Parts: sequence; structure tokens; C-alpha cells
Amino acid sequence: MTGNANYLKKHTEALVKDVGLEAACELTGKSKATLGRYYSDAEEHADRFMPVDAVTALEAQASYPHITSALAELRGITMSYDSNKRNSTGGGVNSDVVNLSQRFGMLMAEYTQSIEDGVITINEAKRLLRETTAMQEVLLNIKLSLENEATTDRS
Repeated sequence: MTGNANYLKKHTEALVKDVGLEAACELTGKSKATLGRYYSDAEEHADRFMPVDAVTALEAQASYPHITSALAELRGITMSYDSNKRNSTGGGVNSDVVNLSQRFGMLMAEYTQSIEDGVITINEAKRLLRETTAMQEVLLNIKLSLENEATTDRS
């Protein structure tokens, strides 16, 4: 199985587990076995992927758009997803730069703790990824604020 296929299957599994297997069956009309085949890494299921309508139904109920995000990452596209929108309220660029500094400090603390034993485990990698994504969101907010300031008529 190719790296991209394996990557998509892992995100498919994360999506199903996020929603819950029983709920995923109800939302998609698929059986547990069928859903399992979509994220199975067994060679006989290597060419089976979840249909787009099923992905849409599950991502509408999930806490995060797992497969949409994975597809974007595979194409080199940066997405921003934040259901709270905590970084987009008031403050402008200055508060976003402070937030970025704080996020960077948290990322470095996580990295230092993770690399201490010379090995970054899967759970440590997930924590680092969460912090990196949070930094990316703050950078996006800075970009949007700067674009807004650059296009605002100040006459």
C-alpha cells in the first residue's frame, strides 16, 4: 500500500473513532465490517476507501474534519479549522504576535520533553502536531489581520 493510501486510511479510522462506530454506521448506512474495510491496512482492502458522501456525513458530526484535512495536507494545502475561533476576536496583529510567541514556547517545551529520551513516540508526535497546528492558526490570523490592514482605507 502506498504512503498516501496508508495515510488516508489512518485518518479514516480517526474519523470513525471520533464519531463512534455505532453512530458512524447509522450516519452512513454502512455496516461495522464495511467501515472497518475502509481503514483496514490489509492488502485485500488496499483499494477500498470511504465514499465522499459518507465522509461528509461523518465530518459533519466529528470534532475535526480528519479526511478533508488529510487530503489538503497531501496536496500541500494549508487549512485552518477552529470551532472556537478564539484567535480571531479583537486585538489585531499585536495580540496575535504575543499569542504566536506563547504557542512557540509551548511547542519548544513539548519538543524538549519529547526528545529527552532520544525518541519521539506517537503520542508525543501528536502533541507536537497539535501545537504546530495551533501556531499555524495564529500565523493565519496574523496574515488575515495584515491583509485587512493593508486593504483598509485610512483616509
